[in-house]
Amino acid sequence: MSPERLPSRDVPRHDPAQLGALRADLTAAGFTVTAVEDLLGPVASAALHREQPLPALRATAPLVLSGSSALRGATAPTSADVPGGEDADARTAALVRVFVLGRGVPRVALAAALPTLGVDGAARLGLVQAAGAGRDDEVRARVDLRPYEAEDAAGPVRWWLVSDLGEVATGRALRTDHVLGVGGASTTLAQVTVRDRRRRVLDLGTGCGIQALHAARHAEAVVGTDVSARALAFARVNAALAGVGPERVELRAGSMLAPVEGEQFDLVVSNSPFVITPRTPGVPAYEYRDGGRAGDAVVRELVTGVGAVLAPGGVAQLLGNWEVRRGEEWHERVGSWLDEAGLDGWVIQRELLDPAEYAETWIRDGGVTPDRDRAAWDVQYGAWLDDFATRDVVAVGFGILTLRRPATGRPTLRRLEEHTGTVHQPLGGHLAASLAAHDWLTVRDDSALAAAHLVVAPDVTEERYLRPGSVDPEVVLLRQGGGLGRAVQAGTALAGLVGACDGDLAVGQVVGALAALLEVPADDVAADVLPSVRGLVRDGLLIPAGTTG
Repeated sequence: MSPERLPSRDVPRHDPAQLGALRADLTAAGFTVTAVEDLLGPVASAALHREQPLPALRATAPLVLSGSSALRGATAPTSADVPGGEDADARTAALVRVFVLGRGVPRVALAAALPTLGVDGAARLGLVQAAGAGRDDEVRARVDLRPYEAEDAAGPVRWWLVSDLGEVATGRALRTDHVLGVGGASTTLAQVTVRDRRRRVLDLGTGCGIQALHAARHAEAVVGTDVSARALAFARVNAALAGVGPERVELRAGSMLAPVEGEQFDLVVSNSPFVITPRTPGVPAYEYRDGGRAGDAVVRELVTGVGAVLAPGGVAQLLGNWEVRRGEEWHERVGSWLDEAGLDGWVIQRELLDPAEYAETWIRDGGVTPDRDRAAWDVQYGAWLDDFATRDVVAVGFGILTLRRPATGRPTLRRLEEHTGTVHQPLGGHLAASLAAHDWLTVRDDSALAAAHLVVAPDVTEERYLRPGSVDPEVVLLRQGGGLGRAVQAGTALAGLVGACDGDLAVGQVVGALAALLEVPADDVAADVLPSVRGLVRDGLLIPAGTTG
């Protein structure tokens, strides 16, 4: 991440009053994710998610044309001039066609969708450009503007976000200073972040500002940083569009941790520019994804350095890629970063790609495909494979890193696991509960655990597998309905103990009863089940009585 890059003129203008008018218009138009999907229908919506716009163009064209025809006789077209039930659909269609699909619409159609701001107001904000002042003159978007809906651990959110137009709208490869909207990684990070009350939150590499907006809901103050001044301009507009002022979200320019050196935060989130990119001529370095380091050095630098800005007990949650090199396991490399960091660490690897898959993914992400530009595709593909070969990389992992500065003493948590299956989002509440469970277990030896009263979490079910005609099950699984959806195989004693955990009896009392039933020494039963009980508490299948799961 090089020093701050100054913004070009093609960024939206930060004008809180005008953006407030835009927010009122989008609200009145009912421009929501659900409304867009209902308008397009399942086929066109699914195609658009695959970056195929033609079905959406066909779905919106008749509505825009009919709405425009209905408005041509009005002296001052507004949304109220469109007759009957066509009003909402025509406004939504105009907004989708302009800001999502990047196509032109007659000025009269956009004027009806934005009656308060108006087309001229949208142009002053840098959102659109108009061919003229006539009713039928074409208006086109200069930015992408679309509804955003998500649910994090603090509950549902609904905003609108402005970013650069993507290749679906432009038909071209992305510019290197492209400001990305909300992608899969952004959504993942928002959903896995812990959302209890925090005094100060840092969003490192804020981009369009989406993580800062999520953080503003549960923090007293948020600082968002980015090396890209264009990204900061978009983030400033998105905050104002959401009604979040600079007293809640402060934006700073700079690389990595430099803008907050000497400060401390209770929570750090970062969807950093972690994509491993060859430093080779012919391979674009996109600001939103390329941190300007070789290999996975950006993620390593964050993991080992973020502790300097964490307050005692503070948590950092990052997304990242890491290289898997020949002769080593992924957890060995990432584990060495945790050891160097001196922090509590929990890493969940969610995906593992071979070098060719990884290269294809990120070349396509930049808008280059074999069909559009075979020569550029081949150059970039070869550069990626050559770059990986120089470091003997055999795979690239992707995952979630949760780090914590111990409130006192030395780190007690070092957990690296692979979980590529389905998880139940939002995961942030589960991760927070698991950290709390780890702390609860850390201060309890086996005697204290035996004295504890536990209950089965409400999302846990038991599965029994028997052969036909058998009375006793051969396999008992304890399955977690939420969180990471873990399935734990339980032996006879453990299954019996979990079945008796209703909070009335202490764990030790249940162990004693099981020992008498099985006719074995209680110490043997305790030695068999207590380590597993610790795992079940840590993972949220069992919870201390009196707490919520």
